Amino acid sequence: MSESNVLRLPKGFRFAAGYAGIRKFRAADLALMVSDTPASAGGVFTRNAVRAAPVEISAQCLRQSGGTARVVVANAGNANCATPNMAEVAAETARAAASLAEVSENQVLLASTGVIGEPIGADVIPQALPRLWETLDRSQFKDCAGAIMTTDTVPKVRFRELESAAGTVRLAGMAKGAGMIMPDMATMLSFLFTDARIGPKRVQACLKSSVDQSFNCITIDSDTSTNDTVFLLANGASGVDIDCLSETAFQEALNGLTRDLAKDIARDGEGASRLAEISVDGAQTDAEARALALAIANSPLVKTALAGADPNWGRILGAAGKVGIPFDPRQADVLISGVQVCSGGVRADFDEPSVQRTMEEREVSIGFRIGGGGKGRAVIWTCDLTEGYVRINAEYRT
Repeated sequence: MSESNVLRLPKGFRFAAGYAGIRKFRAADLALMVSDTPASAGGVFTRNAVRAAPVEISAQCLRQSGGTARVVVANAGNANCATPNMAEVAAETARAAASLAEVSENQVLLASTGVIGEPIGADVIPQALPRLWETLDRSQFKDCAGAIMTTDTVPKVRFRELESAAGTVRLAGMAKGAGMIMPDMATMLSFLFTDARIGPKRVQACLKSSVDQSFNCITIDSDTSTNDTVFLLANGASGVDIDCLSETAFQEALNGLTRDLAKDIARDGEGASRLAEISVDGAQTDAEARALALAIANSPLVKTALAGADPNWGRILGAAGKVGIPFDPRQADVLISGVQVCSGGVRADFDEPSVQRTMEEREVSIGFRIGGGGKGRAVIWTCDLTEGYVRINAEYRT
């Protein structure tokens, strides 16, 4: 990682990445992330009824520790889910990491991503951890982001800084995900770090609020994962208490960090060629606006129109109409890249070739407005649906 980005990392954290033999090809598949001192920790997890062992163990550790942690161990290439020995694999990994860090096992958080239902030996990760422990430093943050990738095409890392009279607070985050994405708290992992001094309860509250406006606002294919996990660790190494910043300032910085990471995930969707922002205004409630936005974002017809740069506004109107949320189509407008293409439920007067050219850009916006005075609003980020998505997922296990 570049020296400038190392300097932007929160104090008191070290990182290491390497190959443990989990992937079928030789590339880093294991990440070790360590706080030098006990950190307040929060986590949000998938609400899929099928949950991987690392999800169950990490949730349990956060409860047992009262929201503190020192170590995060994450692997790619195997989800450690739906196998007879998944609990043993997770337990042995936590035990090995705790021994290296000389902490109790409830100070270790786990995350896995990869193929579901494939067995992995309980000794595979523990055998690789000592080598990573010896190489821990501050230069391997981006390497860790690479080690958790599956079908991602690029590592996803983001940074933020907050200045105050008491000093500088830094935040850093990494994420992975490109398919099986519509988080409900997709396969999605994200690890966030800050050197602000914050208590565990506030860490959890800040994280939950931030996830709701970021990772829970993206969809690639409407599938949630068995392994979705987001952790936030705050170790206080900056010496700056959150109260010196105001919780609002910290929350806004965290929101910006997670929102950028979430959009990075949607932008890197499997086979995707463009990012799309779907906004809905005028619904009766925010929840109804969100349901309408998700219906538009998840529609295969809308997503393939995005792939073909086709301003087919009828697909957008139809997708909104299938949700079961009542609205008057005669009061509905559709905008593409800021151009009104539907007015009052019928075609607006617009230059189709011009709008089509805007849809060929890497980022496209779709707006759906309902007249009638409703205040509900929502924004969802998604991507187009191309032949690449089908090919990647048809060949995923082979």
